[in-house]
Amino acid sequence: MRRREFITLTCGVAVAWPLATRAQQPAIPVIGFLNGQTAQAFAPRVASFRRGLNEAGYIEGQNLAIEYRWADGQADRLPPLTADLVRRRVAVIAATGGNNSALVAMAATKTIPIVFTSSDNPTERGLVASFNRPGGNVTGVSWVNAGLGPKRLGLLHELVPNATIVALLINPNNPESVRQPAELQDAARAMGLQLVVLTAATAGDIDAAFTAMVQNRVGALLVGSDPFLANWPEQIVALAAQHTIPTIYTGRGPVEAGGLMSYGNNVKDAYRLAGIYTARILKGAKPADLPVIHMTKFELIINLKTAKALGLDVPMRLLMQVNEVIE
Repeated sequence: MRRREFITLTCGVAVAWPLATRAQQPAIPVIGFLNGQTAQAFAPRVASFRRGLNEAGYIEGQNLAIEYRWADGQADRLPPLTADLVRRRVAVIAATGGNNSALVAMAATKTIPIVFTSSDNPTERGLVASFNRPGGNVTGVSWVNAGLGPKRLGLLHELVPNATIVALLINPNNPESVRQPAELQDAARAMGLQLVVLTAATAGDIDAAFTAMVQNRVGALLVGSDPFLANWPEQIVALAAQHTIPTIYTGRGPVEAGGLMSYGNNVKDAYRLAGIYTARILKGAKPADLPVIHMTKFELIINLKTAKALGLDVPMRLLMQVNEVIE
């Protein structure tokens, strides 16, 4: 063989090998992240979701792609966003930001696995048949917010004993909010408190609600469990500070942003666990075989800097119950 022919052949093989190697590389999996709220408000939870994926060996942009779909608080946008994910044949749909995301995803596909996050009882909402045996193509992570209203009211009353009028802020468009005033009324009466129920479904409504609180001489506030209200932590925290209204929230996010206190599950950890479940499905697990994770550990968080700004002394008996203090 002539030297020139040998070099040409050798170079041809050298070029062909990388091309063949690239052709044999499998396409990276794509998951759909569906959320009824906004990307900005849920950024910390998305980071926790990705952390769960990372713990299981999946890194976005390297061996995994994520298609994000945000409804920005408009429930009517969820069906077309979900339909787009189904058309793209994503490997898993992570339905987050409220039960509506999961319900819409379930209506759109019976074959693509769905991992939900829910602050309600998923069996009562029709998401799964049971916790241990979800059935179908759905599983996820749930935590408890329903029923915690009286506990939050008691903690708030312990910190602000002189407040006789307490407000509850809820979203009137959320079916889960209907139960919250009823479960609080008896508890409020038992503590000798007057409960004022206010509603907000837009950012403007939140401003109006605080105006009503001032007019009603509200001495303390409970923010109800709702994805929309969780979407506006900075606004609520700022208004509570402006009007010097001690406020208790359902999650840690607003307290980290300057809110007074919160009591509930660690929702960031719930999203991390949802990321781990999504990874397990990518590795071959079936949703029907993955029991719904039910979070039962609660945490009380108090921002001492905010308490001082409000002129509140945190009693020792309350400090002894605190899981985390922000200073």
